[in-house]
Amino acid sequence: MNESLAATGDMRHVTTFCGNCDCGCPELFVDDEAPPERRVVLTDDFGQLVQMSVAQLKVLVADVKSGALDEVVTAVV
Repeated sequence: MNESLAATGDMRHVTTFCGNCDCGCPELFVDDEAPPERRVVLTDDFGQLVQMSVAQLKVLVADVKSGALDEVVTAVV
């Protein structure tokens, strides 16, 4: 986990979005101590993070499930 994240308190690790290497893959955490609008924490392998609400995460998950992001993924690959 990112050193700055370790200093922010207790966060529950949800998933790692790669896990096939030891290069600091993106990860998803839940910070139960954070304000509701910053409870979900997504980190990248460059030490950056995005904080969002559970409601925002639900929209993102729904968009992924509906295929709304498929074009972005296939265009990049």
